[in-house]
Amino acid sequence: MSATLPPAAPPRAPGWVARAWDSDIAYSFRNSPVAIVALLVACLLVFAAVFANWVAPHNPFDLATISLLDASQPPAWEDNGTRKFLLGTDDQGRDVLSAILYGMRISLAIGLASVVLSVILGVGLGLLSGYVGGRLDAFIMRICDVMLSFPAILVALLIDGVFRAMLPRDAHSEVAFYVLVLAIALSGWVQYARTVRGSTLVEKNKEYVQAARVIGVSKFAIMLKHVLPNVTGPVLVLATVHIASAILTEATLSFLGVGVPPTTPSLGTLIRIGQEFLFSGEWWITIFPGAALVLLVLSVNLLGDWLRDALNPRLR
Repeated sequence: MSATLPPAAPPRAPGWVARAWDSDIAYSFRNSPVAIVALLVACLLVFAAVFANWVAPHNPFDLATISLLDASQPPAWEDNGTRKFLLGTDDQGRDVLSAILYGMRISLAIGLASVVLSVILGVGLGLLSGYVGGRLDAFIMRICDVMLSFPAILVALLIDGVFRAMLPRDAHSEVAFYVLVLAIALSGWVQYARTVRGSTLVEKNKEYVQAARVIGVSKFAIMLKHVLPNVTGPVLVLATVHIASAILTEATLSFLGVGVPPTTPSLGTLIRIGQEFLFSGEWWITIFPGAALVLLVLSVNLLGDWLRDALNPRLR
């Protein structure tokens, strides 16, 4: 008499890591060398900026460690350059490499904070405009039309100037970071509002939204639980690209002298300071911060382009 075999165990469902690895977006990323290189470069720059206290060879803003005797030293591979300052020093004796890492941290913080604020404001107004409709929709869209009639940098300059005029001069340096975040956010929320409004107009007429209305779900709950998750794809792509433009806007404002103070400079402030010495032969003071800004913005833009293509079902 043959022994009966125990029943086979049911196959285990793959974990979330395996499902994510086998997803269409992961497959698209694995087959895109440009996206892989851009992500590596962006992660390297973000890591160096966030942990600048440990990565940077010097603290360029610690007056106890800065000496005017080290001012205007060229990069290490140039004549009279030293390995102590790989990318040279500025007119104050500050290490350019360390200043870039610390300045990149400020630029990233302003860019990310302004994008988050723009997303919250734009997505909220876009949902209300598309779902409620009527006079509220017309009012919000007219505001968007007015905002779109001006360049974003001009809107940011206007908002920054208004807040600086309202605040006492002694408080400008203390609130410069928050004023920049607010100015860039208020100049960039329109694209989110218009995108979310268009997607909401499509989603609110679908069967699942009508079913939620029939069973008595409130409008606010429908917008948050049903409509919002289905309009986040375009918002994610916009936010990725907007990070790069927000960093460029901050750099432009700082270059024009209305950004963060020179005591805690961003990349734009470093470029503005360095361009005064560009034609005197001290090219490294402005070239290296400019190259870091280009590399950061380019890597983020390339990631945004890949994400836009990966989330587009027509390109799959």
